[in-house]
Amino acid sequence: MLMSFYDVIQEYDKFALNREIQKADTEDVKRALSKESLLIQDFAVLVSPAASLCLEEMAKKAQHITLQHFGKAVVLYAPIYLANYCVNHCVYCGFNSKNILSRRKLSLDELSREAESLSQRGIKHILLLTGESRKHSPVRYIENCVREAGKYFSSISLEVYPLEEDDYRMLAETGADGLTVYQEIYDRDVYAVMHPAGPKKNYRFRLDTPERGCRGGMRSVGIGALLGLGDWRTEAFYTALHAYYLTKKYPDVEISVSLPRMRPHAGSFPVQCPVNDKEFVQIMLAFRLLLPHIGITISTRERADFRDNLIGLGVTRMSAGSVTEVGGYSNKRGDGQFEVSDERSVEEIRQMLYRKGYQPVFKDWQYI
Repeated sequence: MLMSFYDVIQEYDKFALNREIQKADTEDVKRALSKESLLIQDFAVLVSPAASLCLEEMAKKAQHITLQHFGKAVVLYAPIYLANYCVNHCVYCGFNSKNILSRRKLSLDELSREAESLSQRGIKHILLLTGESRKHSPVRYIENCVREAGKYFSSISLEVYPLEEDDYRMLAETGADGLTVYQEIYDRDVYAVMHPAGPKKNYRFRLDTPERGCRGGMRSVGIGALLGLGDWRTEAFYTALHAYYLTKKYPDVEISVSLPRMRPHAGSFPVQCPVNDKEFVQIMLAFRLLLPHIGITISTRERADFRDNLIGLGVTRMSAGSVTEVGGYSNKRGDGQFEVSDERSVEEIRQMLYRKGYQPVFKDWQYI
């Protein structure tokens, strides 16, 4: 078997890593900020308690880097939930198979209505999502949905259960150009607690999914950890390590990072390790400083005012006018995966970006 990120992460002991992060001092932070090009070890310094005292300096450098590589452009996208059937028992998720929900999936006609409703609002980049149930959302169903969505949108990304490389290749040939896979949590011990049953319990298979997508022909691949499940400093480091690894191994693939925080949802799950706004900003700035070229996505999980204040500090992609319910754009809404915090319309997000002097981008890719 070829070397994968699973092999890389085995070299890191979480306790030793945490000690390294905690012992960083202000001089270490200044040295990291003085560098033109950072190493992964510098990221540990930038998420340290010492770096929390240097956020203004980090923000200035992150803003300069973002302008240099991305200009004043922010890509807007929206999710379409195809189905909410799931066979996993993830204790933190609203789609948990044990939760009592109204379960359904879209027919192709219903998807067409969803797509038409959303495209009329200006959205050209979409993310197609399903719960993790191969029985209810087989690969052939996903393929048909990609083909149908291609009639309305120029870029189609997928957030579905982990697939094999050949499946990704087939979906890429059908018209999907992006893949999003959240590891949720990189700490293997905590991962086992959070995923007690179901296919998602297989830590390694999920961890290696982004690479299968890269090899399968996806133009862009996004990763992330769900902030709130484990120690945020070590989780941010492992996410950065993963992104760093992918950019080096697959230079022709656009790698991006999402920063989702826990939100209320069906069921009851107390957030284990809350991440406050200041800590969230520190994580985002550290990512931009380490990886100048990657995309950084901030979804409508975050408050409107908070998202507005992040513009210019590293964000390159934002969801707009989102719903997390199956059929939520064209029909009566039911049970969603989580509560949306920023409920502004696509037009309201567009106008906010204009007021800040930024350009909302609706189309930057066309599948041929």
